[in-house]
Amino acid sequence: MRFALRPGQSIFDQLVFAAKKAFISGEFQPGQTFPSVRTLAAELKIHPNTAHKAVQYLIQEGWLEARPGIGTVVADPPVARALDRKRLLQREVEQLVVEGKRVGLDLAELVQAIESQWAKLERPLGVNRK
Repeated sequence: MRFALRPGQSIFDQLVFAAKKAFISGEFQPGQTFPSVRTLAAELKIHPNTAHKAVQYLIQEGWLEARPGIGTVVADPPVARALDRKRLLQREVEQLVVEGKRVGLDLAELVQAIESQWAKLERPLGVNRK
């Protein structure tokens, strides 16, 4: 999982985002073992409590599963209800539009940037989608 700290945003938020991006992009597959809290903390040079909090959050959100005797594994991606999907992204879309306008993008350029990023995160062929 690629992870570079950016100033101005919490480490927890950055770690959760990096993990979700890794799940969505196919870097981690359902059923695959996820690094332990200790491993995450050591490899990413973050406090173990932050790593633990992020792993627990990802379990609670349905991205990871804790399996006795095995450890933490990647779950099938959680399915959001239609209302949840709209509500979850409302703030992020607003921020994206504001930033796009701030840097002088028109709607077509913003849509093109979104489509380009979407394509980068598409799962490889042969990977199950839900």
